[in-house]
Amino acid sequence: MTPADFDRAISRIPSWMAVITLIGAPIVFRKAGAGAMYGFLLGAAAAWLNLRLIERAVSRIVRLAAAQPDKVRTKSGVRVFVEFAAFAALAFVILSFTGFSLKAAMLGFFVCPAAAIAEIIYELFTYDS
Repeated sequence: MTPADFDRAISRIPSWMAVITLIGAPIVFRKAGAGAMYGFLLGAAAAWLNLRLIERAVSRIVRLAAAQPDKVRTKSGVRVFVEFAAFAALAFVILSFTGFSLKAAMLGFFVCPAAAIAEIIYELFTYDS
């Protein structure tokens, strides 16, 4: 797998996430109601934001390591930690005060791993050697 193939695979994951969310939201609504569906959608949105934060953090770390391998920059690591901490605090506040279903939100948050598994299956079926 070349770096270009890897980039294409990473760029397809948000599409997989959208498909899984569009399939899952009506199912959650039918099984548990509107509050659970909104929680599921909130969890899926949080999963997308988390994917983007991780992708940006990894890209920044790789870029810094390639540009200046001898120089360690602690400010970048602190910024990544602050972004993730703010994300976790925001998610906690939203779930605590809105009344959305925590179980449904966690189910929505698992949209990203499900999308990664879908991408792996896609790669297995479309791999040409």
